[in-house]
Amino acid sequence: MEFIKLFEGAGTVSTLLNLSLVSILGVLLGKLSIGKIKLGIAGVLFAGLLAGHIGAQFDHEVLHFVKEFGLILFVYSIGIEIGPRFISSFRSSGFKLNILAASIVVSGFLITLVIKSVFNIDTPVAVGMLCGAVTNTPSLGAAQSLISEQFANGSALAKNTGMAYAIAYPFGIIGIILAMFLIRYIFKIKVNNEINLYKKEADGKSIQAQAIHICITNPNLENKTLTFLKKSLENDFVFSRIARNGVFLVPENNLVLKKSDVVYGLASPEQFPHLELTVGKVEPTETFQRSEPMAMRHIIVTNRKIAGRTIKEINLSGLFPASITRIFRGESEIIAIQNTTVEFGDTVRVVGAREKMDEIAGFLGNSIRELSHPNLIPLFLGILLGVLLGSIPLFIPGLPTPAKLGLAGGPLIVSLLLGHKGRIGKFDFYMTPGANRYIRELGIILFLACVGIGSGKHFWVTVTDGGLRLMALSALITFVPLVLTGVIARFLKLNYLTICGLLSGSMTDPPALEFANSIAPGQAQANAYAMVYPLTMFLRILLAQVFVLIYV
Repeated sequence: MEFIKLFEGAGTVSTLLNLSLVSILGVLLGKLSIGKIKLGIAGVLFAGLLAGHIGAQFDHEVLHFVKEFGLILFVYSIGIEIGPRFISSFRSSGFKLNILAASIVVSGFLITLVIKSVFNIDTPVAVGMLCGAVTNTPSLGAAQSLISEQFANGSALAKNTGMAYAIAYPFGIIGIILAMFLIRYIFKIKVNNEINLYKKEADGKSIQAQAIHICITNPNLENKTLTFLKKSLENDFVFSRIARNGVFLVPENNLVLKKSDVVYGLASPEQFPHLELTVGKVEPTETFQRSEPMAMRHIIVTNRKIAGRTIKEINLSGLFPASITRIFRGESEIIAIQNTTVEFGDTVRVVGAREKMDEIAGFLGNSIRELSHPNLIPLFLGILLGVLLGSIPLFIPGLPTPAKLGLAGGPLIVSLLLGHKGRIGKFDFYMTPGANRYIRELGIILFLACVGIGSGKHFWVTVTDGGLRLMALSALITFVPLVLTGVIARFLKLNYLTICGLLSGSMTDPPALEFANSIAPGQAQANAYAMVYPLTMFLRILLAQVFVLIYV
């Protein structure tokens, strides 16, 4: 009995116990699947709504703090993750995809404005519909934070936003899947044909760099050292290894080159003519060829003394008979030219003398323990800067009151910049994928649990008293932009698999991506999703706040 009493009353203990219970049940609920559809992390929201409906007790101030802190952790981890590829997502074909994704975001925003005007829906409810219809939780947090600050009785109105979000959310997931099916039906698409076309397109595109080998035929290189060759080609060719008469040699820098030696490495196709002119005939290398003195190993950089330095400054080939050929950072693969910077947590591909590999690994770090050690000062420094930025009033012509980025927008902007920059002085803002995911999941679970518990008391009444109408109107916000943009994308000759990834990414919806990936194997869907995700996330959060400010 004493244990049960802990859940009663509106104190800190009961609030934390109810939050924990809701989080556990919500995560389990999110794992349940109906066909190929899962609620995912939104299960926490519905578990919170149920708890609030049956009368879960909580302290309003504690719940508010946990909700805001969870939101900050969530958006900050998102920004750190997408920051390194935020700018690059606009390059090449990514520009077209991002324009299409932005059109989905903007058209949903405009449809919500029309719905609010025609049906005279309260601003907190309308913006909740917008956020739920596009399944974007950070925008919900940004909107609620702004409503609490800008409206009289804002805290109570923000609960209505959470309820509207929950009403709109289910069709937000289903609507994406229906849009994929409808586009497939309209254009009578055969998935196998799309798979084959995508493979041909991928094969036809020149990649950033290719593995090649060059037989030395230029007499001017004979009797020159390997150091001379590396310096001559440092911006055109990433050296890997060298062979003589079919036998690989230890790549000592003072090794004297001979005619017909074969050097292996990486270069972009546009450099091939120059390499053939200065070295010899270029041939593609299909696989890594090993011989006893040579080895290739992936090593994690955990030596903080070399983090932030370029390949040239590290001078690995000067210290060891070895070269760094590629750098793997998050989801990105980087060719290791001399001015490329190596960051803490990068995985580098090293080719060098087999007997020296353990020593090379020790020099670079390769310490899982060091990698798992939390880098907390940069984390809290980033959050501090984000909160400060979010608190600065912004005077925008046409708005009745100064705007603020708030506790969602401020940390997001700062984390995007820090993620893109990587480091400031001695502070590196790298976060391991595991740590990033842990913080992101913790933040979103806390936020959604608080939203659910706080909004659950009146949720069922809202559903039965006009809620079905809100659900139907929210379906328009979800469905119309997706179908129109999907049809336009198909007329622009985009691959159907790419369109599925585009639609999922425009809604920043992992469950939708999982469904898209189940349509066909391959990377087309995931590539498109990752390409549009950064801009879409930014626009979703920004426009949710703009929507609120228009009606302040």
